[in-house]
Amino acid sequence: MVGRFGGKVVIVTGSSNGIGRATAVLFAEEGAKVTITGRDDKALAETRKEMQAVGAKKDDIVAVQGDLIDEVIQKKIIDATIEQFGKIDILVNNAGGTAPSNTLANGFDQTMETYDYVMNLNTKVVLSLTKRALPHLIATKGEIVMVSSIAGLPFALPGLPYYSMSKAALEQLTKSLAVKYIADGVRVNSVKLVLTGSHYNQHCFVVR
Repeated sequence: MVGRFGGKVVIVTGSSNGIGRATAVLFAEEGAKVTITGRDDKALAETRKEMQAVGAKKDDIVAVQGDLIDEVIQKKIIDATIEQFGKIDILVNNAGGTAPSNTLANGFDQTMETYDYVMNLNTKVVLSLTKRALPHLIATKGEIVMVSSIAGLPFALPGLPYYSMSKAALEQLTKSLAVKYIADGVRVNSVKLVLTGSHYNQHCFVVR
């Protein structure tokens, strides 16, 4: 039986663990061809393994290893997807973070370098990759999903000021893209999450 996303081509960023991995596996289970991305090659291999376990064929998965902040990697994600599958139907902008992995400070004790990193990863990278994908999404009348956070809502989170700012900016980007490109048949939405049991969060918090 063909799944709900049979014949669709999906890019899921940050899919080497956590939300991104679960999203990629679910799309694969529903019949989609999926491009997965992440910095950890071994973790990407585990994502591929889980996708194949639910029925994905080897040729229905493209894996791009690298740091999304690198524009060369952004271009590679789009180019590899088009080369393998010929189109893009859905872009899931999942990759993001609260701080570099080597940063222990929080709140306003975080450095301006951390601010630059968080804003770059959570907003600039999303905009840049989206702009690269848009011509292909317009061609398929596709969809963009932003993985956001309740941290972007209008209340104070002094423990995560830079992250909150980046997610608030992401919400405004989502609204602007949605209004601009609906006339071209492209839908843009965001999903606002709370804390999840991802690999990263399990190292930072007690998740039950």
